[in-house]
Amino acid sequence: MLDLNQLKLKRRREQLPLLLWLSKARYVILGREADKGLLFKLFIYLILLDTAYIYLKPVLHMVTTMVKNADDLLDPSVNWFPRTIYLGNLQEAWEWLKYPKALSLTLIMSLSVALLQTVSCAVTGYAFARLKVPFKNLMFFFLLLTFIVPMQVTILPNIIYARELGLLNTIYPIIVPAFFGLGLKGALFVIIYRQFFSTQPKELEEAARIDGANVFKIFYKVMMPLAKPAILVVFLFSFVWTWNDFYLPSMYLADIETAPLSMGISRIANALKQQAEQFGPSVNDEAIRMATTFLMIIPPMLLYTFTQRWFIEGVERTGLVE
Repeated sequence: MLDLNQLKLKRRREQLPLLLWLSKARYVILGREADKGLLFKLFIYLILLDTAYIYLKPVLHMVTTMVKNADDLLDPSVNWFPRTIYLGNLQEAWEWLKYPKALSLTLIMSLSVALLQTVSCAVTGYAFARLKVPFKNLMFFFLLLTFIVPMQVTILPNIIYARELGLLNTIYPIIVPAFFGLGLKGALFVIIYRQFFSTQPKELEEAARIDGANVFKIFYKVMMPLAKPAILVVFLFSFVWTWNDFYLPSMYLADIETAPLSMGISRIANALKQQAEQFGPSVNDEAIRMATTFLMIIPPMLLYTFTQRWFIEGVERTGLVE
């Protein structure tokens, strides 16, 4: 009987490493928790890769198409990788857009609007969140109306005012409203700041008042340094949306010779269409369209590449993902 028990104990000792290895492999594959295992991580990475492919495929197609020459564009066997890198389409799009001037105009317009909206919307959002102002709720209701009512409803009076002031075919009708917290998506930026300032503890303001600070010092010395995440979110949103906006420049800058990039793409598309109607379609038309799009989106893509970490952190801390 003793020999039989010793034999069973010996077998268990021999099986113990295998059981430990199976248990360890199980924890690695499935995880001690549902979201810690290798299987779950592979599933998440698969979803992320599929999502990234959906968004990156148009960009990759744009880049590969714009560097193809006529032979590669006509050859059905050339899909993603051209036989030779041809930069003639990019050069032609550069010349048609008058890229240095158009880039400067678009950059000045977008930076001016973004900076002015970042500051003016911060002041307005702080007032709605912290200050006791008569009829504050009514004014916030009117602010929501400016966010809900589309700009197409109010664009005609604005064009008339700009013409009477002699501001048509200038960028001032686009920049000046941003000084007052309006402009493209201005109401949304006020709401972002209001949401952020509402979550800050009141003890900070009370301590500053005890030290003798007035409302302006509290705003600039206490609240604004804390609002860096909201500032970054508002600045990037305002910059990118103004950069990509076609509607307002087409209304105010219709007769300008060197148009912003968003209008330049439309003008090139119309010119290619007219050229195709007169002389027939060209092989390089699609490649030129891709090149003009690439020249427009590359500056915002570079900006986002260098600021994405702070941008994602700002979106989380301002409550936009809640």
